[in-house]
Amino acid sequence: MLVRFGRRSGQTKESTETKNSEEDQVLYPPLLPSSVDLQQVTIIPHNEWKRIRDSLDCLTRKAARLRAERKAKKEMHLQSQEVVKHWTNTYAGMRKQKLEAKKKRDEEIEAERQILDVEEEIHKQGERKKAIEYAKQYQFYQTDRVKNFHSGLLLSRAMKERDAQIESQKSRIKLDNKWDEHSKLSIEKAFKEEQEKAEKRYRDRLALANDHLKQIEEHKEEEERRRKSEERDAEEIKRQNLLYELEIREKQEKKKEEINERRKLFFEYMNDKNIIKAVEQQQQEEEDEKIRRFIKAKKRLTEIRKEKEAETHRLMEERRERINNFLSDLIKQKLDNEGLIIARDIAEAEAAWEKREREKYEKKKAELKAIEEYRGIVMKNKEEEERQRKIEAKEQLLAVMKADQIFWEHEKEKNRKTDKERREIQDAHIHQMAKNKFNAKQAKEAQLEYCRHTEDLMEEKEQEFQDYAREVIELESESTNKYIYPLVKAVQAGPGGGHGPVLTDRGGIRPSYQANDCSGVQLPSYSCQGSKYNFQKSKGRLGFTW
Repeated sequence: MLVRFGRRSGQTKESTETKNSEEDQVLYPPLLPSSVDLQQVTIIPHNEWKRIRDSLDCLTRKAARLRAERKAKKEMHLQSQEVVKHWTNTYAGMRKQKLEAKKKRDEEIEAERQILDVEEEIHKQGERKKAIEYAKQYQFYQTDRVKNFHSGLLLSRAMKERDAQIESQKSRIKLDNKWDEHSKLSIEKAFKEEQEKAEKRYRDRLALANDHLKQIEEHKEEEERRRKSEERDAEEIKRQNLLYELEIREKQEKKKEEINERRKLFFEYMNDKNIIKAVEQQQQEEEDEKIRRFIKAKKRLTEIRKEKEAETHRLMEERRERINNFLSDLIKQKLDNEGLIIARDIAEAEAAWEKREREKYEKKKAELKAIEEYRGIVMKNKEEEERQRKIEAKEQLLAVMKADQIFWEHEKEKNRKTDKERREIQDAHIHQMAKNKFNAKQAKEAQLEYCRHTEDLMEEKEQEFQDYAREVIELESESTNKYIYPLVKAVQAGPGGGHGPVLTDRGGIRPSYQANDCSGVQLPSYSCQGSKYNFQKSKGRLGFTW
């Protein structure tokens, strides 16, 4: 076995090494299978083996090392964060303390704000309650009965004040006699001052009137100047209108001249057109005449050609007859050899003639065959076209029938949908009628409930008014009972402000009644207690006996 590396590279190992290897194999367990030829095994030194293994496992070990470093760094980072988390002298700690302090201040401010909001809500609730009470009181004061009652209260207080003023006036009459002279002097002085003021006002009015007259004169002069200016403007406008009308008239005349010139040119153009049309018609007639003469000449030439062909045919028949007669004569006159020569010439002539006739027959037959083939092709094409047309007509008929079937199906579907919609509309109408009936019933019940609620409310308001009026009357009667009649009368009158009877079933309303005539005035007060006058006695007194 060769040695690849070391001092004896390229040399073979000695047998002692083989013996040693055998002893080693006996001492140590085998590393290779027994079937492997050890002469073919390559031995690599440990350093080289280590280098090869390192080169193969370097990426894996490098990735493991990087993962270990990242894990160590992450653990160190987490450990550092855990250590410095509770430090207060770091930026993060100070920021955390500031955030906690800010959060605490915000909570305190929010608690104060909540307290203020509660206090403000309580205050607003009180304000709303006061506003509602004030609105109710104002609405109560704005009712007609309360207004009438307040009017009676003002009347009673005015009567009381009037009596107090009368009493005061009576007590002052005695004291005013000594002041009469002084009052007369004061009146005379005031009268003189008033006269002076009146004279002064008269002078002022006179001066003002003069100023007004001057202004009127100035206004008239200004109006005259404005009128003259307007007249000048009107004359200028009139002159401009005349110039404009003249210019318009000239334009119209020019336009008429242009129209006449165009009409003249148009008539000339129409005359030229008619002349050209007549010339063209004459030329067309000449061309038609030439064509007719050409057709006649062509017909004449055809007839002449036919006559010439007939004449030629007749001459050929006569020549053939002469030749036949001549040949017959020659055959009779000549000798046998000459007859053979002539017969041979005749046979050759007949053979040539037959050949020509045969060629003509073949040619005619080929032409007839070609014509027959062409006719067959044409007939076949026509039959194919007719078959294709029938197929298309059938397909079109089937398409029309299918379309008609689809149309009728659509019509049936449409009718079905229409019937369904009609039934739905009918059901909807029935439902709407039932709903309207139910709504009408509900509305009637709501109206009855509203009337009951209104009556209860009117009774409540009437009771409230009576309580208010009783308190006011008691308060006014404490001073005097002499002037409370307007209050009592206002309290007795029902709501509505009319003179009719009190409707107890409608909340005590007193409606008004109008006369049934064109005047429509309100009827006088109504009394349900009957009249206090004796009409029979009055009739007897007046002389009526029925």
